[in-house]
Amino acid sequence: MKKFHLKRIYEPYELEDGHRVLVDRLWPRGISKEHAHLADWAKDIAPSSELRTWFGHDPDKFLGFKEKYLHELRTDYIKVNKVAELRRLADTMTVTLIFAAKDPVHNHTVILKEELEQKNE
Repeated sequence: MKKFHLKRIYEPYELEDGHRVLVDRLWPRGISKEHAHLADWAKDIAPSSELRTWFGHDPDKFLGFKEKYLHELRTDYIKVNKVAELRRLADTMTVTLIFAAKDPVHNHTVILKEELEQKNE
């Protein structure tokens, strides 16, 4: 079973996090690279700037955002390759998707984790 976890970058680093990947397009405010303890910054897997701006973290738009972001994840060449790479990594280790959003339910990492855990590759 592939192991993916979600964690806000403002939560303390733990060894159990495994391979920590920042999946936000923008670097989080107030966090140094040393404090982040990241193995990778996969900013290209984040939603496009246009989609992120349209969504604006509005929970009422989340279902539409999910549909549009899944389309990006499944059709954008760079995103497709990064999804495959993260799936391969999770075959051998825990992968923690790191994000900065305040809302842990209505953000792109929830959608990304769900997509990564799908069996179809």
